[in-house]
Amino acid sequence: MNAGNQLAIATLFAAIAFLADGTSVTAQETVSIGTAKAALLRTDAPRGSVILMPGGKGDIDVGENGKISEQLNNQLVRTRYDYLKEGLAVLVIDANTNLSQAIGYMAAIKRPVVVIATSRGTLRAARGLVLGARPDALVLTSGFLTKKSGNNENVETILQTPDILPPTLVIHHRCDGCPWTSPQGVEPFVQWAGGRVRVEWLDGGINKGDACRAKSYHGFNGLDKVVVALAAHFP
Repeated sequence: MNAGNQLAIATLFAAIAFLADGTSVTAQETVSIGTAKAALLRTDAPRGSVILMPGGKGDIDVGENGKISEQLNNQLVRTRYDYLKEGLAVLVIDANTNLSQAIGYMAAIKRPVVVIATSRGTLRAARGLVLGARPDALVLTSGFLTKKSGNNENVETILQTPDILPPTLVIHHRCDGCPWTSPQGVEPFVQWAGGRVRVEWLDGGINKGDACRAKSYHGFNGLDKVVVALAAHFP
C-alpha cells in the first residue's frame, strides 16, 4: 500500500468513528461558531439537534477532533454521546459561544434545535434568549430559575418577561442541595412562565461531595439515562 492510500485511509478513520452500539459518527470534530470553538457530534441522518450548555464557568477547552478537556464530569458533557445515540446531532458549546450563531449552525444540520442547559449554563441560556437566540425548545436542568432558587441572578430576572421563552422543560432533583438551585425555586418559575414550562421531578440517584458538583443530586449522579431520555424527546 503506497503512502497516498495510507493517508486516505487514515483520514477516513479520523472522520468516521463508531460507538459501542454500532452507531456511526459521521462527524466528530471541532467547529467554529463565530470566534469560539465547539465540539460537534453527528450521525448519518439526525432527527434533530441539541446544543449542550454545561455549568460552572462554561470552559470546556475544545481541542482537535472535537476533544473536550475540561468539565468532563459535567452532566451534559459526560452524556453527550447518549444524545447521539438518541439520533440527535450534538453541539457542545462553552461560555464564549454566541447562542444565536450556534442555533443557526445546528439548524442548517437538522431542526428542531433544542438548547439544553444545566446549572450556571441556564443563566447563559437566558442571556442568549435576551440577545435574540430563538431555539425551537429549551431544557433547563438544575437551574438558577428564580430568587427562591437562592440567587438574585436567575433566569426569571434575566429574561424579565416569559414572552421570549420557547416551549421549556425543567428537570430538577427534589433533593438538590445546591444553595443556588433550590427546588423551592421551581414552582414560582412555572407560575411566572404562564404555561410555557413543564416540570419533571427526579428522585434517587447518588449524592456525593460538593452539593453543587457533578457527583451530587445537583448533577443527577446515577440518573443520566433518565435525564437524557426526558431531554432528548422534548418537546
